[in-house]
Amino acid sequence: MEIERKSCVDKRKNEVEIERLKRFVYDRDELEVRTQKLSSLVDELDEEALNSETRIFKALADSNRLKIVKLLKEGELCACELTIALSSSQSTVSHHLSVLKNAGLIKERKEGKWSYFRLSEGAVIEILKQAKLLHRK
Repeated sequence: MEIERKSCVDKRKNEVEIERLKRFVYDRDELEVRTQKLSSLVDELDEEALNSETRIFKALADSNRLKIVKLLKEGELCACELTIALSSSQSTVSHHLSVLKNAGLIKERKEGKWSYFRLSEGAVIEILKQAKLLHRK
């Protein structure tokens, strides 16, 4: 029932938005083409993927977490080494590591009482490279 209601609300919202588009595009053929293209683009958006991507970007939006990722780019480090490198408390570093881990950016390996962290994939390094390229422009 709730899903049906949400679908009806979304459909009505799209109709209202298309009416708004008519104010900007006067040619009917052009309006039809643009409406179909826009509808197709919106339909392709995957909410679950968007939420996951948002979590990743939010995790990287903190300078301490970004420092951790850059430090891990050189290889695996234990939590105590990250605490020293960031000059932060163990609890603060633990929180940042938890956020990065939940976003899927890092992996943890336990060895006795020690926790070691590494980047989860090469894609994380690629994100950093792309950010650097954007910064240079």
